[in-house]
Amino acid sequence: MAGLFPSLLLLLVPLSLTALAEASPSSTHDKFLPDKIARELAGYQDVVEQIVDYAVNGPGQNQSYDRLATFTDAFGSRLSGTQNLENSIDYMLEYLRKDGLDNVHGEDVNVTRWLRNQESARLVEPRDYVIAISSLGSSVGTPEEGILAYAIVVRSFDELVTRMDEVTGKIVVFNQDYEGYPKSAIYRVASASRAAEFGAVATLIRSVAPFSIHSVHTGIQFYNESLPKIPTACITIEDAEMLYRMEQRGTRLRIQLIMGAENLNMTRSRNTVAEITGSVYPEQVVVVSGHIDSWDVGQGAMDDGGGVFISWQALTTVR
Repeated sequence: MAGLFPSLLLLLVPLSLTALAEASPSSTHDKFLPDKIARELAGYQDVVEQIVDYAVNGPGQNQSYDRLATFTDAFGSRLSGTQNLENSIDYMLEYLRKDGLDNVHGEDVNVTRWLRNQESARLVEPRDYVIAISSLGSSVGTPEEGILAYAIVVRSFDELVTRMDEVTGKIVVFNQDYEGYPKSAIYRVASASRAAEFGAVATLIRSVAPFSIHSVHTGIQFYNESLPKIPTACITIEDAEMLYRMEQRGTRLRIQLIMGAENLNMTRSRNTVAEITGSVYPEQVVVVSGHIDSWDVGQGAMDDGGGVFISWQALTTVR
């Protein structure tokens, strides 16, 4: 969004504006804002209340939800590099123009193109059991016949290092604790290369989540270009815990992994841009954004359809 009124840059804290202005100089607000700025912000309380009323009681009520539902029902998943993503961008450009926004256009950009294709995993020793998996973005695939190998289960990168002599030729299963998304997601992002350094042939990562209903997550992972690239996928929390328990009892684990993942050439896509040109400071720019693409195993309503349509709603509300 280009050139919005300064008052609209702080709409995330409408309930605190009056309190900030009325607080005494010795109160905690002076740790965050000078009195002059706090009083200035409080002067926009009427504008804030108009916006809140529009969003809660007026034409904006449920508008972003309804737009998002229509969009995701129409297009579903929007994997980077696919025609379906491009079709969804065409839709957004059309409706942003219909909404009366300024300078609506697409900006050409090169994007990665990765395909999941067929994927499966099966525990073949000590018993036959299908393991639910979801290949991680940018992962390489297995040979066509798959990988059949014994597995070890570790709970951390430190344990991986401690057991490095056991890793060569194995599938490494990571059953890390969930310690919040930013801290735990590193296992999804980096485990393949960490294990490849010690000779692993593949990795299976416990889904990065606090709980599960036997559901697998996907997401991006990155390779260390100086190390071999090995297949990597997420498994459910339940299966990671089961494999860990079995290994703790001394049971040998053997897994067959088949992944048809492919990394293809970069392809052309578009950023989607719309603006409201400000009337007071048009040269100043405030950006709100989301990513319109999504993973292929869901409809992308929250990751990141929600971000996209909240951003659009901000423009609609201000306009």
